[in-house]
Amino acid sequence: MKHSRGLGRRQLGLAGMAAAMLAGGGAARPARAQQAGGASTFPDRPVRLIVPYPPGGPTDLVMRAFAEAAQKPLGQPIVVENRSGAAGTMGAQLLATGTRPDGYTIAQMPISVLRHRFLSARPIYNPRTDFTWIIQLAGYQFGVLVRADAPWKTFQEFLDYAKANPGKVEYGSPGVGSSLHITMTQIAEMKGIEWLHVPFRGTAASTNAVLAGQIAAVASSIDAGLAGPGGALRALVSWGAQRHRSFPEVPTLRDVGIDLVSESPYGIAGPRGMDPAVVRVLHDAFKAAMDDPAVQALLERYDMPALYLNSEDYTRWVLSQIETEERLAARLGLRGE
Repeated sequence: MKHSRGLGRRQLGLAGMAAAMLAGGGAARPARAQQAGGASTFPDRPVRLIVPYPPGGPTDLVMRAFAEAAQKPLGQPIVVENRSGAAGTMGAQLLATGTRPDGYTIAQMPISVLRHRFLSARPIYNPRTDFTWIIQLAGYQFGVLVRADAPWKTFQEFLDYAKANPGKVEYGSPGVGSSLHITMTQIAEMKGIEWLHVPFRGTAASTNAVLAGQIAAVASSIDAGLAGPGGALRALVSWGAQRHRSFPEVPTLRDVGIDLVSESPYGIAGPRGMDPAVVRVLHDAFKAAMDDPAVQALLERYDMPALYLNSEDYTRWVLSQIETEERLAARLGLRGE
C-alpha cells in the first residue's frame, strides 16, 4: 500500500481549518452538554416535543417549524408528539407525572397550564414547582371569527344578537380554562351577555365546527389563509393591544368599547430538576430557531409576536403570572368543584 508523500498547501489549509473547528467548537458543531456524573453528553438521541393540541392547527404547525429549525443546532431530531385535550395542559400533565428530567421529553406550554391548579378540584401538578421553564418563544393573538356568510358584519352586531338571544349563541374554543374561554367569559361578563361555550380538543376542531355551521362563532387565532379575501371565515374583532398586522381593518376589543387586551405567551418547559447545562443547550437551540425563515413566516401568518424570554426571565414571569391567573379565576367564579 502506497502512502501519500505529503499534502499540498490547499490540503494543509483545509486540514488545519477542520482541526481548529474540532478543537475550538466551530459554528458547524452542534451544542452538547455533559450530563451530571459525566456518563454521556446531551443530546445523544432524539428529543420528544409534546404539542398539547391536535395536528393541523396553528400551534401544531408553528411548533413543528420550531422543532425542525431547532434540531439543526441541537444535532439530533426533535420528534413532535400531539397530545390534545384538557385546554392544552396534556403536555404539562405528562411532564409532571414521572417523566425523567433528562431533557429528552419537553413540552409546549400555553398559558392555560398556569391556571389549571385553580380550575380543577384535584389538580395534577403545581406550575410553581413541577417544571423547569426553558424558554418563552412567542404569543397568540386571538379574536372572534364567524363564517363569511354569517349575518353579522361587525362585532357589535354579533354582541347585539347574543344579548337579544340569551343562551342561544354557541361559540367554540380549545377547552375549559383556555385563554380563549377565559376571554370570552370576560367579554360576556362586561357586556351582560349569556352565550354557550362549546369546548373542543383544539383550534382545528372548533374551526371545522363553525365552518360546518354547528356553532355560530369560534374564538381562535386569526388565520390569514382562512379569513383573508375570499376566505371561508370573517374576523369580527381581535384581542391584541394593536390591530392584527394582516387585518388592519378588523377592530380590537378596545376599538369597540371593551377595555380588554388578551395576549397569551407560550414557551417550552421540561420536568422539574433538569440539569442547567441541558437547559442551556435546549434554550440555545430554540433561541436560534426563532430566526429561521420558516418559523418567522408561520408566526406572521398567525400574527404570533415573538416574545423571547431566557430561562431565568421566563421563570420569573411564570411565577408572577400564576398570581394573576389565580385572581382572575376567582373573580370569574371558575374554580374547580
